[in-house]
Amino acid sequence: METFYSGPEIVGASVSTVVPGVGMGGSQSAAPTPALIAVYDAMTAPPRVERVDAGSARELIEAVAARTYQLSRDGGGQIPYTVIREVVENFIHAGFDEVVVSVLESGRVVRFADQGPGIQDKERAFLPGFSTATEDMKHVIRGVGSGLPVARECLIFSGGTIEIDDNLGGGTVVTLSVDQASEWQRVETILELVVDDYEPPVLSLRQKQVLSLAMELGSVGPTVVSRELGVGLSTAYRDLEQLTLLGLISADEAGKRILTNLGVRCLDALLR
Repeated sequence: METFYSGPEIVGASVSTVVPGVGMGGSQSAAPTPALIAVYDAMTAPPRVERVDAGSARELIEAVAARTYQLSRDGGGQIPYTVIREVVENFIHAGFDEVVVSVLESGRVVRFADQGPGIQDKERAFLPGFSTATEDMKHVIRGVGSGLPVARECLIFSGGTIEIDDNLGGGTVVTLSVDQASEWQRVETILELVVDDYEPPVLSLRQKQVLSLAMELGSVGPTVVSRELGVGLSTAYRDLEQLTLLGLISADEAGKRILTNLGVRCLDALLR
């Protein structure tokens, strides 16, 4: 087993390559059954499949979210980490039963499937405050019915969509997609054309440091930000996602984050 992400928030998680079709049945426990991530480089060929396992539900959520985000970004996808994390947390409602994540269309589409009890009222699932989380689940996730509403709002903000469907034989399938030409890229173009006196957004000191790193190094990723600023990988992911949502950075073809024109203008305004 190849060790994967050994930061303090993902202790004990590992990932390995496996063959398609490996079962993952089981119920929620201290050591949940592994999840599979299938990456479809082309629909005419079998996917590359990785198995992610961990010692606890919290560690599995961290590991699956981080690995899915990385694989999506590696393909050039623009789906925010926050959205992926919120959807992965919902696997706890399915007891992590037969969890399969599919990365499609060069990371622009990510599909999450399970064989849990399913979601009966799909419209209500998008309303804040509706949750089926038990007391035990609330030791791992917030359990206040905010996951899917937050995911949908973030995707709308990024020019994407989220869909919920019934899985074959039971369970749920959640599909996320963000077009390559994201909403923030279009907003950036508009701002460049019509805004003369640019007012930079309010950023934390660490976010300003991330922008400076991107300027200095040309491109950055979560690992670089974590190492250079001395923060955890999850924190690095969140800062990069927030800066992406603000249109200040974007992913290049290799999945690395580079400054956008708007990001350059923001840095320039901050350094005046």
